[in-house]
Amino acid sequence: MRLVRRFSKLFAVLAVTLLLLVVTGFSDTFVFYARILKLYTQDPDTKLAMPLEDIRKKAIADTWQAPRGDGRKHEGQDIFAARGTPILSATSGYIFKIGENNLGGQTVSVISRGGRIYYYAHLDSYARGIKVGDRVSTRTVLGYVGTTGNAQGTPPHLHFGVYTPSGAINPLPMLADRIAPTVTKKETPNHRLHRSVL
Repeated sequence: MRLVRRFSKLFAVLAVTLLLLVVTGFSDTFVFYARILKLYTQDPDTKLAMPLEDIRKKAIADTWQAPRGDGRKHEGQDIFAARGTPILSATSGYIFKIGENNLGGQTVSVISRGGRIYYYAHLDSYARGIKVGDRVSTRTVLGYVGTTGNAQGTPPHLHFGVYTPSGAINPLPMLADRIAPTVTKKETPNHRLHRSVL
């Protein structure tokens, strides 16, 4: 009988602990970090979708490592577009951070294969409903082009950076144009489109 009581108490303690983990969200956090750990074991993407839909790679002036006024170098690419242009994730992964800082203004960071962080800065606003831990694809809107942070007074643009576990790398060689919808030869009268997406 004593043994049954001990197991009952142990079971009750475990049940309460599990309930607290679920209520406090710790279990969600644990699952999120387990997913991130898995990403570190995968080879990083070598090809990235252009984060702005109607911008071509050849339209980007390479500003990687360009000197900045305060003694630092540019760790990314500036992609110019009209204010409010939707910013799409360049890769699949999970939203790792949403926040604001002095240089980037409103920013979103996505973590993906190989533990790489994809950094989107100077957002005018965030996409409605996004939150840390959300799974994203190359069709997920993260936010909208703007001039927040140190981009105030400049033309609207997206600062796009890629960070590996050992530091920043130039995203431009990895970027690929998004392929616009194309009409196939088997077009029907209702004008269905075939969409090729990275």
